[in-house]
Amino acid sequence: MTPAATSPASPAIVTFYRLIDGVRAPERADRSGLGSLPTRAFRYCDAVTQAAGFGWHVYPAMDFSLVWDGAQIWWHCEGLDDWSPLGAAQFPHFAERFDQAAPAAVRGYSPPFLTALQEPGVVQMWTGLAARTAPGWSLLVRPMANLPRHPGYEPYEGIVECDRWFGPLFTNLRLTRTDTPILFHAHEPVLQVQPIPQVAYADAVLNNSGMVAALGGFSTADWADYQRDIVAPNQDPAHQQGRYAAEGRKRRRAGICPHMAAAMAAAQAAGQAPSGQPAAQSVIGGGRIDRSRDRTIT
Repeated sequence: MTPAATSPASPAIVTFYRLIDGVRAPERADRSGLGSLPTRAFRYCDAVTQAAGFGWHVYPAMDFSLVWDGAQIWWHCEGLDDWSPLGAAQFPHFAERFDQAAPAAVRGYSPPFLTALQEPGVVQMWTGLAARTAPGWSLLVRPMANLPRHPGYEPYEGIVECDRWFGPLFTNLRLTRTDTPILFHAHEPVLQVQPIPQVAYADAVLNNSGMVAALGGFSTADWADYQRDIVAPNQDPAHQQGRYAAEGRKRRRAGICPHMAAAMAAAQAAGQAPSGQPAAQSVIGGGRIDRSRDRTIT
């Protein structure tokens, strides 16, 4: 599957840009967790499948390997005779391709493919992509939802406001094994990116949570809802598993969501960054391009 195309009738929430030729396009995340979810969860647990299918899977730009000896990170890919110490490495032949396509003012600033950060065992990896979001929307860059973590690395999570910052789509990886090669494959997704309205993480929203401190604080409506959703199904001999999932799918097909219009309007309003506000940074590492340490495979 390919990312949604922008059209006048249906503007895209996110548009991905491929900078490196041949990089696999992001694909809609799979509700089955790439087939790894238990069958019962896939059939009946709407909460799990919704989370697994929320966003897009993103792939590495090529096959490569990393190894961390506890002090130095080394990397290897096809075209290298041996393991090389990682400082900052360009994708093979990309710097020349970038300079051929870029206007004069941008030449010499191709993003590095891999960068060893100053924190021990942390690598910044570029996906070969850039992204733009609709006004008021951001991208949450995170590990893949409801899939087992890779034993050799853990991706950091980051929120990038791609409606006002246009640059390479990076992530940072914390290596969790030493002296063991960690393989990355271009056909296996490594990240999940999810669109979120900026209003969802605004201080005014996050500082406005409520708390009912004890059972005595439950209202009549709270108890009625609990009885409807928990007690009644367990007392009904004809109750079938998956009622919540079926109702959720029916609701989504009908386009019924009392909060959607308000959320969309609020997100659009929140997307107008005030003048003088600093530009957003790429995930954690800031996406700083340091060509002084780049190593290009020839």
